Amino acid sequence: MSGIAEVIKSRISANSYDTARQLTDAQIAELIDLATHAPSAFNLQNWRFVAVRSTEGKARLLPLAFGQQKVVDAAVTFIVCGTLNPQATLPASLKPTLDAGIIDQAIYDMWLGAAQGMYAQNPQLQRDEAIRSGSLAAMTLMLAAKGQGLVSTPMIGFDQSAVAQAFGLSDTEIPVMLVTVGYPGATNWPQKPRKAVNDVLQFV
Repeated sequence: MSGIAEVIKSRISANSYDTARQLTDAQIAELIDLATHAPSAFNLQNWRFVAVRSTEGKARLLPLAFGQQKVVDAAVTFIVCGTLNPQATLPASLKPTLDAGIIDQAIYDMWLGAAQGMYAQNPQLQRDEAIRSGSLAAMTLMLAAKGQGLVSTPMIGFDQSAVAQAFGLSDTEIPVMLVTVGYPGATNWPQKPRKAVNDVLQFV
């Protein structure tokens, strides 16, 4: 089995963390560097991450996550955000791709125009894109964690508006999910069985 296949097939959603082991700033930064290699439409990169790892931050987050202890026990809980108004930030996000010669000026201008036309007057599509991008980044983050010998779990059980207020998110940042990350504790389940491929795959 290839390395990436092993990572995918052995990843679990953890509830048990080793509370004695923490992550360094460099480890957290590396996880986010890997997470930002997730795909996004037009290479929007419309995401942001808040790393909650201080005792005070965890205490603030715990009641907003409905008392789920893993946000305290994990080394860090990431608030994974997708951002709105992506057409406004795309010029800066896409400029390095132009400068690297991956796309030319015509494609750059075309993508900026397309994004403006798609998102500027369509708040629902902006929100959909924020959720998509944040989710792709969160999955990439979890695979990156597994690849570094860590465990993680995605969490949708939290008060979105309260988290946004408590952690100073802007009006253009949607907290898509929480992702706890840390070293494994002693009581995690193995990965749960998946549906058979034949149950979820259709050839056309």
